[in-house]
Amino acid sequence: MAERTKLTKAGYKKLEEELRYLIDVVRDDVKRQLAEARAQGDLSENADYDAARGKQAEVENRIKEIEYILNNAELI
Repeated sequence: MAERTKLTKAGYKKLEEELRYLIDVVRDDVKRQLAEARAQGDLSENADYDAARGKQAEVENRIKEIEYILNNAELI
Protein backbone atom coordinates (compact mmCIF):
# COMPACT_ATOMS: atom_id res chain seq x y z
CA MET A 1 0.00 0.00 0.00
CA ALA A 2 1.24 3.49 -0.86
CA GLU A 3 2.32 5.71 1.98
CA ARG A 4 -0.30 8.37 2.69
CA THR A 5 0.77 12.00 2.70
CA LYS A 6 -0.75 14.01 5.51
CA LEU A 7 -2.10 17.35 4.30
CA THR A 8 -4.17 20.11 5.76
CA LYS A 9 -7.17 21.33 3.78
CA ALA A 10 -5.17 24.45 2.89
CA GLY A 11 -2.20 22.36 1.74
CA TYR A 12 -4.46 20.13 -0.34
CA LYS A 13 -6.11 23.16 -1.94
CA LYS A 14 -2.71 24.73 -2.68
CA LEU A 15 -1.57 21.56 -4.47
CA GLU A 16 -4.84 21.45 -6.44
CA GLU A 17 -4.30 25.05 -7.52
CA GLU A 18 -0.71 24.33 -8.56
CA LEU A 19 -1.88 21.32 -10.55
CA ARG A 20 -4.55 23.36 -12.37
CA TYR A 21 -1.99 26.08 -13.15
CA LEU A 22 0.52 23.56 -14.51
CA ILE A 23 -2.10 21.85 -16.66
CA ASP A 24 -3.99 24.92 -17.88
CA VAL A 25 -1.21 27.50 -18.22
CA VAL A 26 2.31 26.08 -18.11
CA ARG A 27 1.65 23.00 -20.24
CA ASP A 28 0.17 25.15 -23.02
CA ASP A 29 3.09 27.58 -22.80
CA VAL A 30 5.59 24.74 -23.15
CA LYS A 31 3.67 23.39 -26.17
CA ARG A 32 3.93 26.83 -27.77
CA GLN A 33 7.67 26.98 -27.04
CA LEU A 34 8.16 23.55 -28.61
CA ALA A 35 6.24 24.57 -31.71
CA GLU A 36 8.31 27.74 -32.08
CA ALA A 37 11.54 25.80 -31.63
CA ARG A 38 10.48 23.19 -34.21
CA ALA A 39 9.74 25.97 -36.68
CA GLN A 40 13.39 27.08 -36.48
CA GLY A 41 14.46 24.02 -38.42
CA ASP A 42 17.22 21.53 -37.55
CA LEU A 43 16.38 20.06 -34.12
CA SER A 44 19.74 18.34 -33.63
CA GLU A 45 21.51 21.62 -32.84
CA ASN A 46 18.58 23.64 -31.54
CA ALA A 47 19.16 24.84 -27.97
CA ASP A 48 15.66 26.31 -27.73
CA TYR A 49 14.16 22.94 -28.58
CA ASP A 50 16.34 21.17 -26.02
CA ALA A 51 15.37 23.71 -23.36
CA ALA A 52 11.67 23.37 -24.17
CA ARG A 53 11.90 19.56 -24.00
CA GLY A 54 13.63 19.82 -20.62
CA LYS A 55 10.93 22.17 -19.34
CA GLN A 56 8.25 19.83 -20.67
CA ALA A 57 9.80 16.92 -18.76
CA GLU A 58 9.94 18.98 -15.55
CA VAL A 59 6.31 20.07 -15.88
CA GLU A 60 5.03 16.57 -16.65
CA ASN A 61 6.99 15.09 -13.74
CA ARG A 62 5.60 17.71 -11.35
CA ILE A 63 2.05 17.06 -12.60
CA LYS A 64 2.47 13.33 -11.95
CA GLU A 65 3.99 14.01 -8.53
CA ILE A 66 1.11 16.27 -7.47
CA GLU A 67 -1.50 13.84 -8.79
CA TYR A 68 0.14 11.04 -6.81
CA ILE A 69 0.22 13.13 -3.63
CA LEU A 70 -3.41 14.19 -4.00
CA ASN A 71 -4.56 10.64 -4.76
CA ASN A 72 -2.78 9.34 -1.65
CA ALA A 73 -3.44 12.24 0.69
CA GLU A 74 -4.83 11.96 4.17
CA LEU A 75 -6.47 15.18 5.32
CA ILE A 76 -5.64 16.23 8.86
